[in-house]
Amino acid sequence: MKYFNIALLAWKHVYRSPTRSVLTTIGVALGLFLFLVVESVQNGMQEATQSQQGDNVLVVYRENRFCPFTSRLPEHYAPTIRRIEGVETVVPVQVVVNNCGTSLDVVTFRGVHPDEFTAFSKDRIHVRAGSLEQWKKQGDGALLGHVLAQRRGLSVGDRFDAAGITCTVSGIIESAESQDKNVAFVHLGFLQQSSRVGLGVVTQFNVQIRDPEQMNSIAEEIDTTFASDQEPTHTRPEKAFVAQTASELMGLISSTRYIGLAAVIAVVALVANTVLLAIHGRVRDNAILQTLGYSSGSISWLVLCESIVLSVVGGGLGISSAVGVLHFGAYCMSAEGLSITFSPSGIIIAQAAALAVALGFCAGCYPAWKAGRRPIIESLRG
Repeated sequence: MKYFNIALLAWKHVYRSPTRSVLTTIGVALGLFLFLVVESVQNGMQEATQSQQGDNVLVVYRENRFCPFTSRLPEHYAPTIRRIEGVETVVPVQVVVNNCGTSLDVVTFRGVHPDEFTAFSKDRIHVRAGSLEQWKKQGDGALLGHVLAQRRGLSVGDRFDAAGITCTVSGIIESAESQDKNVAFVHLGFLQQSSRVGLGVVTQFNVQIRDPEQMNSIAEEIDTTFASDQEPTHTRPEKAFVAQTASELMGLISSTRYIGLAAVIAVVALVANTVLLAIHGRVRDNAILQTLGYSSGSISWLVLCESIVLSVVGGGLGISSAVGVLHFGAYCMSAEGLSITFSPSGIIIAQAAALAVALGFCAGCYPAWKAGRRPIIESLRG
């Protein structure tokens, strides 16, 4: 009860200095906002590039090609790949993007045969709105990833145009895979004709294998099979393909961690400076509290609580703002047709909340120690 009353007194001290408290909480909010955004970007990169147990999809791409505009493979490679031992399904995919460079607003079209979409999307995609059957019947229909649909403000039945391709939204899909969140699935023939690459030409093959332990051996066999053909291939696991193709984007995202670290340091310095100024302005008040029976430990706890209150209030404001901006903004960064979405997970939000408390504690340690050690006589004279 004693410590609760001291914490309540700390809150009153914060409330009685509105200008200083508001400015400090805004600064803390900005720091935690930046930290959460950076961590969400890092988390999106890990989800898109780190392999997980059970991954069994290989991507067959044109050798020495990276951008979808330059990778062209004959569609007749598919039956040959299917005959390889251990291969379960082979799906030819045509990829068209409105911007092959790094951008925050890239639309990626993926053309697949309607009757092969079920094999492509097995255990990874489900339709949230609209109808899969309607999409199969509609020649210019598109299944949009929910991130793309939210960012563009599209719903079922809307028409939209990107990269010179006009189509109708037949459904909105959800997926745990980053590459399916910012994509528009259309019919392969429709995309081949609309993009003028010609029938029988695709960008890549998505190969699903039975045993994940055989991924490397099957990838080598596929590349060996077509090594002497006019269009040789380079086959990699899907996550490794994303990591290699978007290596420059990954380097840019990795560097943002230093920004998050700088934000954390700035928050500690800001709160510590604010609390130091506060105790300098309340030297006599603290001395009076000591004469009324408050111990040095109680004075230290009072200052420490004030620091934690400022950090928690500012942190809560920054965290809620970041979650709202990332959720409603539906941001993602794309490069060469591959996307990394920015979505804060529950773990990251919990880490940010714990960090706000920890920063308040660390920032208040020195001011609390200093306030608790100050002699009563010296405080009264001050």
